[in-house]
Amino acid sequence: MSAEIILSDVEALAARIHDGAMLAIIKDCGVAMEATRALIRRGVRDLHIVTVPTSSFQAELLIAGGCVGTIETSGVTMWEMGQAPAFIRAVKSGRVQIIDSTCPAIYAQIQAGGKGIPFIPLRGLIGSDLLGARDDYKIIDNPFAEDDPIAVLPAIVPDFALFHAPLADRQGNVWVGRQGDLRTLAHAAKASLVTVEDITDDDLMEDEKLASGAIPALYISGIAQAPNGSWPLALPGCYGEESDYLAGYCAAAASEDGLAAWLADEGLIPRAAAE
Repeated sequence: MSAEIILSDVEALAARIHDGAMLAIIKDCGVAMEATRALIRRGVRDLHIVTVPTSSFQAELLIAGGCVGTIETSGVTMWEMGQAPAFIRAVKSGRVQIIDSTCPAIYAQIQAGGKGIPFIPLRGLIGSDLLGARDDYKIIDNPFAEDDPIAVLPAIVPDFALFHAPLADRQGNVWVGRQGDLRTLAHAAKASLVTVEDITDDDLMEDEKLASGAIPALYISGIAQAPNGSWPLALPGCYGEESDYLAGYCAAAASEDGLAAWLADEGLIPRAAAE
């Protein structure tokens, strides 16, 4: 793998993501949490987050750290622990702009981005309130049938995709196993930045058992090793979710003061900023 792809640490990887970038993040299978913490520590601002198609603690923490200007999503929640408190407060106050979407819409738009086409048709949106909320969604006549209107959606081409995977090799290939969403996301993004549990000297593309679950180096722009890089979220096949930690966050983040103290305790913001 070339020095342009292998990076020395997670901080260097996160440093590539600039203020105002469109950053695509994945749902809770392959979430780059250590890189997320690096972004918050660096103080990145005004990100346009696209959740593919939903998010939980990652989007919540980026918002809590003041990194997000816009979020395009079909949902942010802490699942069985309830609402995502920083997300809810930011949206209600208007501090973060929310662009409403649906899971099928985001998937379709990311697929269009990966295919290099400007838009993609999608059934099921006509008659919904979403069309009234999205000026960039259009209705056209199906050119191959009569009396068949259909919604078309613009492609999403993120500046960066950010995710975590179990394994990469020194050629720049990344093994994601069954997480096909990550392949789709890597195809769509201008640059894919990946943290991994381990880096192998073996070529993943030469392994009959692993090649089909790998993203070729062609689609990868940067890799950094970060053991337990999804923690406290789960990485399937490697470790589970740390539910007690997440519950502790939710309890602390119920108030602005509690959230600021939690962020300072975690070393994500200076202590003076929490006082």
